[in-house]
Amino acid sequence: MGIALNPLPFIKMHGLGNDFVIIDLRGGLPAPTPELARAIADRRRGIGFDQLIIIEEEKHLQIAAYMGIFNPDGSRSGACGNATRCVAHLLMEESQTDSLTLRTDFGPLACWRTENGLVRVNMGAPKLDWQDIPLADASDTVRIDVKLGPIDNPTLWGPGAVNMGNPHAVFFVDDAEAVPVDKLGPMIENHPMFPERANVEFCHVIDRNRIRMRVWERGAGVTQACGSGACAAVVAGARRDLIDRTCTVDLDGGPLVIEWGVDNNVFMTGPVATSFQGVIGEDIFAKAASEKEKNA
Repeated sequence: MGIALNPLPFIKMHGLGNDFVIIDLRGGLPAPTPELARAIADRRRGIGFDQLIIIEEEKHLQIAAYMGIFNPDGSRSGACGNATRCVAHLLMEESQTDSLTLRTDFGPLACWRTENGLVRVNMGAPKLDWQDIPLADASDTVRIDVKLGPIDNPTLWGPGAVNMGNPHAVFFVDDAEAVPVDKLGPMIENHPMFPERANVEFCHVIDRNRIRMRVWERGAGVTQACGSGACAAVVAGARRDLIDRTCTVDLDGGPLVIEWGVDNNVFMTGPVATSFQGVIGEDIFAKAASEKEKNA
């Protein structure tokens, strides 16, 4: 699909500092190419985002729209909890409703507006079998055989593995604040155990109902929040009986409330915010076209 030439409207939103460029394609505009996603992601010469979100028409009457997700490196992502809340908020405002369902590559996600103005999302059931993460080798996903550092004294070892639309490696550490996320995150993201790479969470338990989490996102790097990562962290922690199945996750950008229900679905509740609106102009399209031509 070619790169559009006309200025393209967008909305910049964030959930706890996890920021998104959201483009509404329901008028029939072409989807962005990976080159255009990378050009928009440039925080100096583009707009900058943790994820680029596209909204497309959905034929199913019970579903409000399709939500597609690009990472800053141009790769696609199956789910993004914070972005789901932002898109749900936009479409609930548009349709003057308090609930709707979005379709993602992970499946349909039901969303509601809560009484205190937050947005709640049913993020679906976690995938916990090693083949569904996916992992390179058969493993008990409660604690997989991944280590960093010397074999007899590893720096990190034994994360829980969970798929919440993306693969997640969840480490429980003594102090999340002390972890060099920017150094260790990419090493785990690209570990041979994760053939599709992984999001990486570093958590410490405050009490049975609260954890502190910092995150390295696949294809994005360090972000202030990750909704699917918070869901994965609570699932991983509850499977080890470190925390209860309802837990507040304190991220760099603020708290999310996560509930792993008895029906196996994971619910996430948190805020949304709109930063600004604008148009993606000719310079960004030209940069994307130049990269596409160079790589042809």
